Amino acid sequence: MSIGPCGDSNVRGCGKLTILLTGASGFVGTELLRRLQGDDCDVIALVRAPTTRLVSVVSTVCVGEIAGTTQFAAALAGITTVVHLAARVHIMRETDADPLFAFRAVNVEGTLNLARQAAAARVKRFVYVSSVKVNGEETFAPHLAPLPRGAREKFSEDDVPAPQDPYGISKMEAEAGLREIAAQTGMLVVIIRPPLVYGPGVKANFAALMRAVQRGWPLPLGAVHNKRSFVALSNLVDFIATCISHPQAANQTFLVSDGQDLSTTELVRSMAQAAGMPARLLPVPVWALQAGASLLGKGDVVQRLCGNLQVDISKSRNLLGWVPLMSVEEGLRRAMAL
Repeated sequence: MSIGPCGDSNVRGCGKLTILLTGASGFVGTELLRRLQGDDCDVIALVRAPTTRLVSVVSTVCVGEIAGTTQFAAALAGITTVVHLAARVHIMRETDADPLFAFRAVNVEGTLNLARQAAAARVKRFVYVSSVKVNGEETFAPHLAPLPRGAREKFSEDDVPAPQDPYGISKMEAEAGLREIAAQTGMLVVIIRPPLVYGPGVKANFAALMRAVQRGWPLPLGAVHNKRSFVALSNLVDFIATCISHPQAANQTFLVSDGQDLSTTELVRSMAQAAGMPARLLPVPVWALQAGASLLGKGDVVQRLCGNLQVDISKSRNLLGWVPLMSVEEGLRRAMAL
């Protein structure tokens, strides 16, 4: 059976899950593809343009940009499960004149268009990787009593969404639309909200911090006593794989993490240990970091370094029986090895 201009014919295994994976060439998608193939799942990668990166290991279907008008019929034929990773991601230096419009075009309209066509093609389950940014940007340490109105010590799936930026808003709107499609069509939807994901190939601020530690640079982060949740790439991939087939995951929303929250100071020390380097930490007070960052226009960076963002994964543990596959120490060791 021909499946499009990017891939050859593919014989789909009898009795196996047949999974359409979007974002298969990305940071999470590459590792998830490897895991699913190891689990003997039959995987088709949805791609925007012909690529030599994937065709040697998986069948691909080209559809162009993921948008509200994209036609997915060729990709959805015979599919039992869609795992949707592809998105317009959070951009540190946004240049679009209307960021919310740009995020909605891909993350809302594109996602819901794919989901509607998946339901029409009788896809049984749609797994959507969203973001903790749907919950909000920060939680608050328990020593702040009373907590600010509406504040949480840890985010949970039952919180009222409070996204603060266009990316988070677009993810929230996609989630709401997916739940409506599930109610109208009977297609099962699973929503996963990860915090920051780290692992081999991680980019942006986390990668910059790793490089600084590997080079032995002194860092003014020795007095940051916050708590933040992270999720190792292998742990997230294992959780997605669990949600693909677990019957109790159907029509549920989950938060996921390593289950071991760290302060920024602890994170840097753990990175240094993983790299076999001394942790060169200067005990600069948080207020001084914030003041300096404000003068340089980098207040958002310091907020992520010094603020709290914790998630409660007890629903993932209790409903699915899921436990993190690896420790923070092992996750950082793998990330720092490259």
